Amino acid sequence: MNDIASNQPRIDAEEILQGIRRWVEVESPSHDAAAVNRMADLVEADMRAIGATIERTPGREGWGDILTARTPWGGDGPGILVLSHIDTVHPMGFIKDVLPFKQEDDKVFGPGIYDMKGGAYLAYYAYRHLVRSGKQTPLPITFMFVPEEEVGSPTSQKIIEQMALKNKYVLVTEPARDGGKIVTSRKGVLHFDVKCEGRPAHAGAQHQDGRSAIREMAKQIIRFEELTNYETGVTCNVGLVSGGSGVNVVPQFCTAEVDMRVPTPELAEEMTKKILGFTAFDADVKVTITGGINRPPYVKDAGITKLFDHAKALAAEIGFELEDVKITGGGSDGNFTAAVGVPTLDGLGVDGRGAHTDYEQAYYSSFEPRAKLMLRLFETLE
Repeated sequence: MNDIASNQPRIDAEEILQGIRRWVEVESPSHDAAAVNRMADLVEADMRAIGATIERTPGREGWGDILTARTPWGGDGPGILVLSHIDTVHPMGFIKDVLPFKQEDDKVFGPGIYDMKGGAYLAYYAYRHLVRSGKQTPLPITFMFVPEEEVGSPTSQKIIEQMALKNKYVLVTEPARDGGKIVTSRKGVLHFDVKCEGRPAHAGAQHQDGRSAIREMAKQIIRFEELTNYETGVTCNVGLVSGGSGVNVVPQFCTAEVDMRVPTPELAEEMTKKILGFTAFDADVKVTITGGINRPPYVKDAGITKLFDHAKALAAEIGFELEDVKITGGGSDGNFTAAVGVPTLDGLGVDGRGAHTDYEQAYYSSFEPRAKLMLRLFETLE
């Protein structure tokens, strides 16, 4: 009896750790398409080895390939879409020079381990467990690995939305928050480019003839920053500014990039209209503002609530309490799928902290329960 039990496949945290390490050690910064594609090669090989049907969409506009893998059962009917991204914000060499893969007690360090190769691997591992167990799920499962989520999924968005509409549920393997909470709502992301064009002049001899683009931009920056309202949940950040050609020249040009987060579609529309209507303070300076909604708000509706309640019950069976965060300001590909009306659960990846930092880490203790939750979602969603 014991021999039979010992031969049964089981969810094993150490095995998960070694698998995550393989994925983390293939560095894949978003802007390096060749590196991202090497990561896609690894994921494709792993998925193909357990019987998945592979579709690979060549990258465009300098980004990596989009990799899609489907379970061999269930045909083309609506099922579960699992969304993961395989790009990271960390540059090549980061794992060697800054953040080597290592384990210290419950903390496992490495670039992208938390955001989000750990979570992406958990979904793969849950599928592999099904295959090892000789089981199929009530619904077919489609795994989509996105190459440029960290920069807004510019070439993947439409495919993500189309794929979501073909399925009943979306599970996103972004990292857990605040001690293991999952995400059921996210703020929308707005992005704007601001350009000011003034009139150059010698800063000493003909200062009065110049019109400073930087001076105008300074006033615009204050206007943008004053849109932040913590009570309504709106935040606005001017994160990049560039201008001028020399300290002794009245600057002709200045540019800025603006990031705004809003909790509702109504506020997204209101803020977009307001910002695109901004005009120059100095009539002699030309101000051009372009942009708008980059990721729509992800709002917890009845379908998402029902899906969360189902996941919460499964977690209780496994032995832990599952909670969701009220709302998070970070965007993900889950914003796209929730906005087109498909019930979406996000933050199903590993627990940890330090996304995008030089101390990024996952918690080893989260590997087994999170993998089991993913497995049970696969097994029970109908």
